[in-house]
Amino acid sequence: MGPLTPYVLDAQDIAWFRDTESLPAAARGAASALARRLGFDEQRCAEVALAVSEAGTNLARHAVDGTLLLRAVRTQTDAGVECVTIDAGPGMADVSHSLTDGVSSAGTLGIGLGAITRLADAVDIHSVEGRGTVLAARFWTKEAAGRAATAGEPLVAGLTRPITGEEMCGDVWAARPVVPRTPEPHTARRSAGRAEPDPLGWSALTGFGRQRADLPAPRTPERPQEAESDADASALLVMFCDGLGHGPLAGRAADAAVTAFRDGRAQTPEGVMAEIHSALRGGRGGAVAVVRIEPGARAVTFCGVGNVSTFVVDPATNSRRSLPSAPGIVGHQLPTLRTVRQELPRGSAVVMHSDGLTERWQPAALPGLLAHSPLVAAAQLLREAGVRRDDAGVVVAKGAW
Repeated sequence: MGPLTPYVLDAQDIAWFRDTESLPAAARGAASALARRLGFDEQRCAEVALAVSEAGTNLARHAVDGTLLLRAVRTQTDAGVECVTIDAGPGMADVSHSLTDGVSSAGTLGIGLGAITRLADAVDIHSVEGRGTVLAARFWTKEAAGRAATAGEPLVAGLTRPITGEEMCGDVWAARPVVPRTPEPHTARRSAGRAEPDPLGWSALTGFGRQRADLPAPRTPERPQEAESDADASALLVMFCDGLGHGPLAGRAADAAVTAFRDGRAQTPEGVMAEIHSALRGGRGGAVAVVRIEPGARAVTFCGVGNVSTFVVDPATNSRRSLPSAPGIVGHQLPTLRTVRQELPRGSAVVMHSDGLTERWQPAALPGLLAHSPLVAAAQLLREAGVRRDDAGVVVAKGAW
């Protein structure tokens, strides 16, 4: 196997829809508006709106406790629309059969799932009879679709959901490849993390993807190990932050963590943690975990502070290994930072989540957890382990290592 090229998407402008009666119309209108804002032509906007409407209609007609997520996803050159549906039942005994036009359990035409698979550029469905279904669909412009097909499925994907009653979520994740960086003055910071203009006001729904001019600048690395830029071309860094509490102040802490992570120079989890600690000073603070995944070395290096749960899930043994975090609050009380290095088993995944998900989940109790894309795996975990009394966030990294 040759070296992997890390492929990650930034997710922005997150909106959740829960009301099953108005969900199809609301999701359709929001999908059309989002696609238009991202530069899709009128035909593609209509196709995205139709597919999202069909997904919402399926939830309204068939699902138990169904929710629909709509968001923008971005590469360095392209922007797309992503739709995820999650429900708690009844599930499908045979997904392939259910995708066939004319198959319906509710006396309808039975073309909804088939239409979604035809209109989307990427679709992944996981369903367990009696447990529920997760559907993920991604849409690009015609020009971007070819580039996305060549790149394949992103190696990292996650979901964040605010506590009931709040619009802003204090949980956030981000990922970036490990690449050598030459020192540069702070005034030459990258602009890739800046949010696009948001006339619809969607960015108020999430702390992910926003960049503020009044946030503290990340600290310049001082220790030699922080400047590490060694040559595993497939290595990537993944960060998860749980801003303390919930609401706008927690969301602002999440903003600061993402900005520091994207603009920082550190290449090790310990160095990234120090940069985020500097950026979170004076604010709410949070729990933060950073993992460096090195497929070439089949190793994972971890540094965590606070209550973020991190696991390496091994499909060969259907088990998980916990990566321990130190007590403390990033931005306030940073303990002596320690890194943990463990083997990365073949076919394994790294899972990080906030305490908005219970730690009691076990891989053996989640059929097909690692048989699908990282996004579908994250959605399955959110359904099975998520709680409503706190912000909830989960990110999964899984590739061909």
